[in-house]
Amino acid sequence: MGSLYRRKKRDADGEWRELPTWWIKYRQNGRTMRESTETVKETVARRILRTREGDVEKGIPINPQMGKVTFEDAAKDFLNDYKANKKKSHDYVKRRIDLALEPAFRGKRLMAITTDAIRQYSVDRQTAGAANATINRELAALKRMFSLAIKAGKLYSRPHIPMLQEDNTRQGFFEPEQFAAVLKYLPSALKGPLEFAFLTGWRLKSEILGLEWRQVDWNGRVIRLEPGTTKNKDGRTVAFTAAIDALLTRQKADHDARKKRGQIVPLVFHRHGQRIKDLRAAWTSACEKAGVPGRLPHDLRRTAVRNLERAGVGRAAAMRIVGHKTGAIYRRYSIVDEQTLREAAVKIDAVGTLLGTPADTSASAQKHSA
Repeated sequence: MGSLYRRKKRDADGEWRELPTWWIKYRQNGRTMRESTETVKETVARRILRTREGDVEKGIPINPQMGKVTFEDAAKDFLNDYKANKKKSHDYVKRRIDLALEPAFRGKRLMAITTDAIRQYSVDRQTAGAANATINRELAALKRMFSLAIKAGKLYSRPHIPMLQEDNTRQGFFEPEQFAAVLKYLPSALKGPLEFAFLTGWRLKSEILGLEWRQVDWNGRVIRLEPGTTKNKDGRTVAFTAAIDALLTRQKADHDARKKRGQIVPLVFHRHGQRIKDLRAAWTSACEKAGVPGRLPHDLRRTAVRNLERAGVGRAAAMRIVGHKTGAIYRRYSIVDEQTLREAAVKIDAVGTLLGTPADTSASAQKHSA
């Protein structure tokens, strides 16, 4: 059985007196463990002792520094976890920590960061003009810090971290004629990768701009993304369509011409032999000239999903093509537009005809229009 006690200290007169903080003593693996509860309340100290004794009974390793981890310690562990797992968003989350989380929670122990404090943080960030989506990314990082601390035996539990409602689901997509108009105003070096994004729905920056000819299998008529090179770390393969074949054939002709001149370019899409790093300005200008301002290159990903749905491609195959790992994410991109709804109405009318329901609704339409 464990016990509570208070340490004693000799005062200026040489007398021994008890200090107000309670300590606990218990046995673990044959050793006597002593630990400050950092509280002057006996009931709280006794609760901590019961917790320690319960952990000993269950064989749970006990860390005497449990609960003393600071925000700075947790942030360091969090960033080390990102480095160890080679996560590409390391620099982004570090900026979010340095600019937002660290100023708010500097010097605090994790156990002192309560749900109320987190709600106040969200309100302060909103007042400062941060979007809910940005705040949620910061809260997700904080939640991960708590989880890592618990796994490392530095913390018992974490508080409820309320996330904010996001209303940022975009509805943008391109009809073929709209995208053709944008292509007309783009520099030649950018037409290829953006057309490839329109056809496949692949991620532009991480999957298309780094695509190399070694990943193009002409005999098998497929293009491969190797495991570990995609956002979700899974490999991916897409088969040639006639449009993809025509696009890659044009790019290969340029590659072969450069090779004859002594310039070897491993990239499928490039600008004067170098990797394309930024196309935002050219894209924005082309969209404005084409009469579709405000569109994003990422809208091409939504467009590809919509086109796959229209073509009747099964969801499992469509998810494999565009690289969505879960059905929930795929559904966010699977936008039902007016044209798709009209096509659905035609199919419903066809079924109605089979059931004996009049399919010709022209008389009804004339009646309502009158």
